[in-house]
Amino acid sequence: MFGIPMPGSVFDDLWRLQQEVDELFGSWSAPLGIRSLPRGSFPAVNIGQTPERVDVYLFAPGIDPKSLDISLQQNLLTVSGNREIKIEEDVDYYRQERFGGEFRRVMSLPEDVDPDRVQAKYADGIVQISIERRESARPRQIQIH
Repeated sequence: MFGIPMPGSVFDDLWRLQQEVDELFGSWSAPLGIRSLPRGSFPAVNIGQTPERVDVYLFAPGIDPKSLDISLQQNLLTVSGNREIKIEEDVDYYRQERFGGEFRRVMSLPEDVDPDRVQAKYADGIVQISIERRESARPRQIQIH
C-alpha cells in the first residue's frame, strides 16, 4: 500500500520503470533507514582509531578474502573485488536487496597512517585491516628531570 504498488495496479509499470532506472544509474535518493546504505556501498565499513592505529572493518560475508584487492596509497585505502550472487532463472524477483557484481570502496584515512605497517585478517565474513600510525605522530610522554 505504501511505496510498493500491488501487481496489476495502474502505477505498477511506472514503479518498475523507476526501479530499472535506479538499478541502471544508481538511486539518487537517501537511504531508507539509519542502517541502510546507498546502492553500491558494498561492503559495509566501520572505521575506528586509537592513538596507535586505525582499524577498518569490512563486512563481506560470502566473499573469498583472497579475491579482494586491498591497497593503501598515502592515506587512501582502496578495497575492490567481485561478489557472485546465484540468481535462479525461474524466479521472478519483486525485491532484490543483496548486492552482486563488481565493487570498489575508497576510504580516506588520517594522514599519519604508516603504509608500511598494515595487517589484514579475515574471520566470519569480516575483514579487519589494522594500519599503524607513524611513530612521530603518536603521543609521547615527556619526562621531567
